[in-house]
Amino acid sequence: MIQIINTGVANIRSLQAAFDRLGQAWDLTEDANEIETASHVVLPGVGAFAAAAESLDRLSLREAVKQRLQDPSKSTLCICLGMQLLCDSSEEAESAVGLSVIPETIKRFDADVPVPQLGWNAVTPKEQSTAPYTAGEAYFANSFRLTATPPEGWGYAETEYGGTFVSSVWRGKTLACQFHPELSGEWGQGVLANWVAGNVIQEQQDA
Repeated sequence: MIQIINTGVANIRSLQAAFDRLGQAWDLTEDANEIETASHVVLPGVGAFAAAAESLDRLSLREAVKQRLQDPSKSTLCICLGMQLLCDSSEEAESAVGLSVIPETIKRFDADVPVPQLGWNAVTPKEQSTAPYTAGEAYFANSFRLTATPPEGWGYAETEYGGTFVSSVWRGKTLACQFHPELSGEWGQGVLANWVAGNVIQEQQDA
C-alpha cells in the first residue's frame, strides 16, 4: 500500500491516477505511525513552501517524515514542493523551516527567465550508471529550485532553465523530483514504476 501524505497543499488526483495505471493500491494518510511503517510513502506538494511546512507541523508529521527520509532503506518519493521541503529553507519564505535532510536553501529563478517554469524540459542524470531512470523529458511547474550540488551519498539529475539546477536527487530507496513524474507521460510512468519496484540506487554506498 502506497501512503500519500495528505498535507492539504497538493493536487494529488493526477498522482493517484498514475498509481492506478500501475495497478498499485494507495491511500491518503495524516497518521505519523503509518508514515513510519508503510512500505512506500509519497510527500507531494504544489504551492507555497511556508504553507507546506506549516501543514506538516499542524498535523504533527514533521518528525515522522524526517525520520523516514533519514533512512534510505525506506521507499519514499518527494514530488515538486515535496523535494524542496528536503532542504533547510527557501527564498520564498525565509522564516519557514524545511526538513533539513539536505542542508541547502531553495532559490528563486533569476529574473531573466519567465516564472513559473511551466512545461516540458530535459532531465539528465549526472551518473547514468547509478541513476534510477534514464534521461528524459519531464513536466515542470516551479518558480524555485535547488542550485547546489547535494551532499555526498546522493545521486542527482540536472535541468537547464536560466542556468543549471538540480531537478532530482536520490539515495537508497528515496527519490525526490522537482518535476512531476505523474504528468510526464510514459517516461514519468517509468520513473514511478522504478520507484515502486525499489529500483532507486544510492550513488555512493556507505562504508
